[in-house]
Parts: sequence; structure tokens; C-alpha cells
Amino acid sequence: MVFRLLKRFVSVPSPYKYCHSPLPFQHPKTVFELKINPTLLSVSHTQTSTSLNSETSSTLTAGQVIKCKAAVAWEAGKPLVIEEVEVAPPQKHEVRLKILFTALCRTDVYFWEAKGQNPLFPRIFGHEAGGVVESVGEGVTELQPGDHVLPVFTGECKECLHCKSEESNLCDLLRINTDRGTMLNDGQSRFSKDGKPIYHFVGTSTFSEYTVAHVGSVVKINPAAPLDKVCVLSCGICTGYGATVNVAKPKKGSSVAIFGLGAVGLAAAEGARVSGAARIIGVDLNSNRFEEAKKFGVNEFVNPKDHNKPVQQVIAEMTNGGVDRSVECTGSIQAMISAFECVHDGWGVAVLVGVPNKDDAFKTHPMNFLNERTLKGTFYGNYKPRTDLPGVVEKYMNKELEVDKFITHSVPFSEINKAFEYMLAGQGIRCIIRMEH
Repeated sequence: MVFRLLKRFVSVPSPYKYCHSPLPFQHPKTVFELKINPTLLSVSHTQTSTSLNSETSSTLTAGQVIKCKAAVAWEAGKPLVIEEVEVAPPQKHEVRLKILFTALCRTDVYFWEAKGQNPLFPRIFGHEAGGVVESVGEGVTELQPGDHVLPVFTGECKECLHCKSEESNLCDLLRINTDRGTMLNDGQSRFSKDGKPIYHFVGTSTFSEYTVAHVGSVVKINPAAPLDKVCVLSCGICTGYGATVNVAKPKKGSSVAIFGLGAVGLAAAEGARVSGAARIIGVDLNSNRFEEAKKFGVNEFVNPKDHNKPVQQVIAEMTNGGVDRSVECTGSIQAMISAFECVHDGWGVAVLVGVPNKDDAFKTHPMNFLNERTLKGTFYGNYKPRTDLPGVVEKYMNKELEVDKFITHSVPFSEINKAFEYMLAGQGIRCIIRMEH
């Protein structure tokens, strides 16, 4: 069986036309490692062979500029264009990655539309992805070519006060910055076309066959984990799931209200289901989302438009005074206020996940706090990326966390704009984009 598998690998060409080399003849060590490492044999043929080619080809491309395809956003709201771009080698504390699978997140769409924030174009978006390390820059010791990784829009430098604190995941160095379009090391972009720079997005830019990221934003994971599935853990799923299990912490048999039933809200509902909540109430302006939400444990539904009273009052009446926990995942300031005011006095906890508009103001009566309601905020589900994300992947591998049901569509990289169409039409949850190396 191993011999037949190796024989198949022999016939797989390198993704670089100019540096093809048959594996058995020039890289016997790699083939030997494959024979003795059963975890690699458990991965799909496509994923393993691509990863293997990446590892063996990286020695030929390290330190060189790579030409590859990228989906470039030239203007706000205009379809992305597949272009050949140049990706410079990683500099100090940087890693160059070969992206195998990426997904579209609402955040990508928000900044692509550029409504209400500073537009920065041309730009390569994308931040939910999985891939392999192609090469590493100076000072990178914990990663090496061939490692399976998830790039993350935030990071963990492991040196700042936040990283050293057990109570925070807000890295001083690598905290998300949507306005920055260059690398931290030198303020330059690693992407260019015809000698002109193309801007990065949140330090990841995964809508490219190759990208460069700071090592603190790259998470090494189990090589047996299917990248076409676990790639979605690098943003939305962990954000919602962690908001519930790490911050709200509902008790078994409790009641939880989830405001917003998009991908993040459904992940929050999944966290409530896994925690053993008895009543999971979904709140959304789109009643069509309830049926899908049932798969994630939502067993009751409220559409605020169906009532002539505030939704927090509706929920309080449904639950004899309020829910035990609520998680807000919309970014609507009114939803945030409702999520807080719908929790039970004495012990209720509300967790805010959504990002409001910069001019929004949260207004509620101080008595809501004095009556022992608790309001909390969270970022990326309170997960430290490099420390905690590998463990979340293992939960998936151990069937303790369901991820597949979040993935409703899949398109080849050449059809990436279809993913935008699905999201803008409100169709599905997550669309996986398959890179075409």
C-alpha cells in the first residue's frame, strides 16, 4: 500500500514549472520520512501530495521571489481579478506560506465594500485559510518548510504583557489592524505587480497562492487535520464558539440567547449546545435562518420584527425574567443593548462579539448593572492563537467539535467571486475556496 502511494507521488509534478524534480531521485529523505510517518498517510492524497511537493520545492524557492496567482481587489466593491503577482521572500520573523484552502468571511466583504472605513486599494483580502510553510525568514525557529499551518488575523508574540497574561489574548504587537497594508518589519508590502505594491489585509492576505505573514500570526497544527475543513477555525468559528465556552460559560441546563445567526452566531450556538444548554434562543431579523440554526442547537426563535415590544422584553417574558446567558454577534448597537437587557438579574451574563460602527454609543440604565447583570466583551473567542488554536483543531479531530456543517459551498480559486455572490445573497454559511496549484 505504501509503495503504491509513493508511486502516485512520483507522478505529481511540482507546482513550479521551472523547478520540477522527481521526488525519489533528488529527495530520498522525504520519501523515507513518508514511509515511517503514518499521520501523513492518513491525510487525503490531494492534501498530502501538495504538502509534500511544497516541502521539497521550498529549498529551491527559499530566498527568491515567487510568481503566483492572486485575487486582487483593485477598487471598492468591484469583482476581484485573478492576476499574476510577485511575492517577495519572508524577512526577519516572517513566514511565506503556500495557501491550499481559504474561505470568505463577512469581514473581507465589509472592507472590500469600503463603506464607512478608510479604503486601501489595490489589496489582497482573505484571512481564513489553511496551508503549508514554504520558507521562513531570519529568526524563525518554531516553524519549518512543510509544516501545516493556519494563518490568523491576530497574533501572539509571546513577549508582551498581554501574551504573558493568562487573562488576555490581545497581543500588543500583532493585534488586528485593518488600516495597515504593509508588513511590521519594514513597512513594505511583500506583494507587487509590475513593480507596484499591492497592500496586505490584516497580516494574512490569503486570497493568493502564496502569502507572507508574521510568525506570531501563523499557527502550526496537526498535519493529519484536513485543511479544507479546519481552515474555518482561523476566524469566525473560534470567535463565536469561544465567546460562549470561554466567556459566557453557560451551565448545563441553562438558557442562552444568540443574537445574529450568521456564521459567528451559529458557532456561538454550537458552543451553547456543546455546553449542555437546554434552551438556545436564536434572535435574527431573517426568519429563514431558523431552520439552518436548528443544526447548531437553536431550539427557539425570535424575530424582533414580529413583535411590537422590545425584543429584550419578549425574551424576558419567554424565560421567566430573562436568559442566563446571551451572546451578541451582529455588531448592531441596538442588538447589543437588547442582549444585555435580556439576561436575568442576579446572575445573567451578556457577551458582546459584534463590532459596532465607530460612532455608536452603548446606552443602558445603571440599575441594570446594580441588579447584578454582567456585561463582557470578547475578541477571537478569548483564544490565544498559537497557544490555544492547535487544541481546538484537536477537538475537531476527536469529534468533540463539528466543523463540516458550517461549510455549505466550495468553489475553485478561479471562481472566487461566486463566494462573494453567495454571501451577499445570504446563501449558506461558509464557502471554501480551493487554490489551484
